[in-house]
Formats: sequence, C-alpha cells, structure tokens
Amino acid sequence: MAEIYRASTTAPVNIAVIKYWGKRDPKLNLPTNSSLSVTLSQSDLRTHTTASCSPSYPSSDSLLLNGSPQDVSGARTQACFRELRSLRKQLEDADSSLPKLSTFPLKIVSENNFPTAAGLASSAAGFAALVRAIANLYELPSSPTELSRIARQGSGSACRSLFGGYVRWEQGSTVDGSDSVAFQVAPAEHWPGMRAVILVVSAAKKGVSSTTGMQTTVATSSLFTARANETVPRRMKEMQDAIKNKDFETFGKTTMMDSNSFHATCLDTYPPIFYLNDVSRAAIKVVEQINKRAGKIIAAYTFDAGPNAVVYYEEQNEKEVAGLFKAMLGENEGWKGVRGDGVQANGESLEEVNSEVGVAVGLLKEGVSRVILTGVGEGPIRTEESLIDEKGEPTL
Repeated sequence: MAEIYRASTTAPVNIAVIKYWGKRDPKLNLPTNSSLSVTLSQSDLRTHTTASCSPSYPSSDSLLLNGSPQDVSGARTQACFRELRSLRKQLEDADSSLPKLSTFPLKIVSENNFPTAAGLASSAAGFAALVRAIANLYELPSSPTELSRIARQGSGSACRSLFGGYVRWEQGSTVDGSDSVAFQVAPAEHWPGMRAVILVVSAAKKGVSSTTGMQTTVATSSLFTARANETVPRRMKEMQDAIKNKDFETFGKTTMMDSNSFHATCLDTYPPIFYLNDVSRAAIKVVEQINKRAGKIIAAYTFDAGPNAVVYYEEQNEKEVAGLFKAMLGENEGWKGVRGDGVQANGESLEEVNSEVGVAVGLLKEGVSRVILTGVGEGPIRTEESLIDEKGEPTL
C-alpha cells in the first residue's frame, strides 16, 4: 500500500482590538488598513486540523470540516494549496531524495470546538490551521510571518492566528501583497493577565458575510476613508504603546472606540449593515456601568462582524467583570468547568447594576445562549493527535 503522509496542528482564534474592514484587493485579501488582535487560548477556542497526502488518494483534494465535506474549488482555498505546493516543490527540486509530496492529492480533516460562521473568527482559525498543518506536512522551513502571507489569501484575519499573544497585521503597499503580513507585537507572557468573557448572542450564521459587507462599505460609506486613513493609523500606535506598557485603561478605551467606529462605518454603508442587535447593545450598557462603578476603565467590549460581545479585562478585576456576568448569566452553558467554577458570582454588583440598567440585564439574560471564558494564548501547536488514521480515513 502507498504511504500515507500526515501532520496535525491546532490553531487559535484571534479577536481584533483594532479592526480590519475593507479591502484594496479582494482577490489577494489586501486590507485598506492595518489591524491588531489578541490571540485567545486554544484550551477554549481552537481549530484542530490534520493535513494528509498520498499517491493512493482520489485525484482531487478534499476537506472535511466538523464531519461535513467542504468545497475546496474556491479561489481562496486554491490559492493556499497552490502557494504551499510551490514551496514544497522548491524543496523537492533542490533535493531529489525527497518524496514528491507536492504532486499528491491532499486530504484535510478539521474540527472546531466552537460555533462556525457565527462571528467567532472561525475562518481565521480554520485557514491558519490549514496552512500550518500543510506546512508541517511538507516540512517547510517558512517562518510564521512568511506563512501569514499565504494564510491571508484564505481569510484576511487568519494571518494573525499564526501567532500567539498580541499580533499586528501590516496593510502593506505593494500590488502583489508581499508586504501585507503579520508579526507578533508581544508574546502572551508579556501581559498574561489579559482575560476575556465572550457572550455568545447567536450561534446562527451571519446575515451579511464579512466579505460582502466590506465590499459594500468600501463602495458606499463616507466614513470609511477617514477611518482607514486617519483614525486607524493613530489608534494602532496608541494600542501598541498600551500593550507595551500594559496600560489597560488606554487599551480598553481604544478597543471600545475602535469597535464603535467600525460598526458606525457599517451603519454608514448603503444599504446599512446591522451586525449588532439589542442584546449586543445591552452588553455595551453593562460594561459602561462596570466602568462607572470602578471609576476607571476595567472592562472593554468589542464586536466583530456579528452580535457576540467580547469583553476584555485583567485577571485582578475578575470579580468586578466576569463575576458580575456570572451573577447575571450563571445558568448559561460555559460557567461549568475549570475557568467558570473559579469565578465568584458578584451578586452585590448585580443588584446595583440592575437598578441602573435593569432592562439591559434582562436582555442579556434572555439573549445570551452561551458564555466562553478565556485569556490570551499561544499560536499554532503541532500535535500527534491525528484526525486521519494510518489508512487515510477520517477518525471523526
């Protein structure tokens, strides 16, 4: 029987604190502005992917995601396959003893431990895992920054999921996108006390995909140009300084203002794009009350292209932030387990917040389906746990 070659990796979700929105080249996923994100812990949110190839496989490439076959004929997936195969072929051309893996069909099996296409950056983790797993399979010497150029072509924000900690994606200026890559601003251990509580408002698929939304925004929004050319460059510097100095107040204020700016641009699009809903706005109200009670910014909300709230806070303020949400949403899925069990429900704060914004609390109780507690984490991790057996069959 022909040999089955396999390699597996896990890759993290990242949530941007300075948002990427708008493309100067949709085909290459080249952004109109730089962005910055926090990589979240893989123990809570990750994609696990096994890449395999063999001369015995059927002639076409295949991808199985969460047990369902996926179409791999799209330009984005094909771009990743083509670039990775090209790098492998360079190795094979330089060393004739290497097996010709670049010529074999690819079989990829992938699974997420979180809802797909629900505004939880599943495509970022997915393409980062796909690129990293194939790079491992092909034994490529490429650095994460070099691989980020390839992952970006699959999903823009995937380039940031090739790193842990705090990550910058440079918009670049070249036509071919060679300088639109990601690099690490600071490792997870630089500011390890960063935490996040994610309020999953809806696990349903988004009404307007990010790609469609971006193209419409670029074409119609009058706020878009000022955001890309003036607002974001200023905030990128503020955010990098805040991370360097572990200054949560600046980090929090900049995070919230940039989220608001991004969604204002979506509303300024024609027809308008509504990613936030009443439950999202209720989360904003509660965060405002947390900060008002603290007399400073200790919690910061941000929303990607979906209604789910990601609330950042520091570990030392867990009772005031996560504890309040636990008192409010303790019955929800997500509080059971190591992280959730360790959070002390803050009923005293809930009573005060209830008196101020009781309607918002009620909306959150009704509208949040699941809670995910997480923190800053590492980049992709190679694993021996394979989703494809030695015969080339999925183990799912």
